[in-house]
Amino acid sequence: MPMKKADKIWVDGALVAWEDAVEHVLAHSLHYGLAAFEGIRAYKRSDGRSSVFRLREHIDRLIDSCQIATIDVPYSREQLMDACLAVLRANKLNLPYLRPIVYLGYGGALGLGSSDAPVRTVVAAYEWGAYLGEDGLRRGITCRVSGFRRGAVDSMMTKGKLSGQYVISVLAKRDANRAGVDEAILLDQNGLVCEGTGENIFIVKDGVVRTPPTTAAILAGITRESLIALARDLDYDVRESSFTVDELWTADEVFFTGTAAEVTPVREIDGRRIGSGEPGPVTRRLQDRFFAAVAGNDPAHTDWLTPV
Repeated sequence: MPMKKADKIWVDGALVAWEDAVEHVLAHSLHYGLAAFEGIRAYKRSDGRSSVFRLREHIDRLIDSCQIATIDVPYSREQLMDACLAVLRANKLNLPYLRPIVYLGYGGALGLGSSDAPVRTVVAAYEWGAYLGEDGLRRGITCRVSGFRRGAVDSMMTKGKLSGQYVISVLAKRDANRAGVDEAILLDQNGLVCEGTGENIFIVKDGVVRTPPTTAAILAGITRESLIALARDLDYDVRESSFTVDELWTADEVFFTGTAAEVTPVREIDGRRIGSGEPGPVTRRLQDRFFAAVAGNDPAHTDWLTPV
C-alpha cells in the first residue's frame, strides 16, 4: 500500500510542514546507518476515539536502541510520547502509522567514529493499511526460507531497532518478492528459524503455540509480547523455544506478528501448504482477540492503549 503523506512532521521539538522535514545528503546516519527508529500504530476504538497501541513500550525500546547505538536522545520518554500524540492530533489520518527516528544529522566530521554530528529527533505519521495486504490478513500469505541469515547475537545488536541492521531484511524481502512470494523467513547462524524480515514468527502444532525466545537473534517484538499474553489469556500452552525448518513446514498453523504486520497468517512456505492451506483456528482466534484489544474491547488490556 503506497504511503499517503500527512500535513505535519515533528522535527526537533516543533511541528513543520511535511515538505520541510529534510536533511542534508552528508548526514552521518545516511552514510553509516547509525540511527534508531520505531513503528507504532494508532487505532480507532469502538467508541470512535483514537488510541495508540503500546506507546510507552515503543518509546522505551526506542530509547534502549539509542543506548545500544551510543546516541544520546535529547528528549525524555514523556516528551517523545507527547510528540507522537501531537503529530496524530495535527494530522487527521484514518489509518495512522507513526515513525519516530533518532539519527545523526549533518555537521562535524563524517568519519566512522565521529561523535560531533548533531542528534536529530523526528516523529512522522502517515496513512498505512495492512502491511502484507488486507487479503493477506484474511487468507494468509506465501513465504520462502531465505538464504540470508539473521546476524548472530555476538555480531549484531539484535535487541536494537537500528536502521543499518535492516539491510539484510531489505535484501531478503526483495528476493522473496522477485520470486513471487509475499515474505521471507530468516534463519539464525545455527539454521534455526528466527523471524521474518520485519516480523516475529509463531507456529502452532497439536494446540501448542511456539515462538523463538528473546535469547535468540530476534527483535523482542512488542506485538509478539502482546500475542503471548493474549494466547495465555485463552489458556493456550505457549512456549518460547526455537524450532527447525522442517518443524515450520509441518506446523498446523504459522503466523507473523508485528506493528506493521499485526497478526498475519501464513498459508504456504517453500511451496508447501501449511495445515489446510487456510488460516487455522488458533490464528483466527488470536487475530480476533488482537483486533478486539486495539479497539478497546478487551477489558484485561485497556492499559495497552494511550488516548490521542
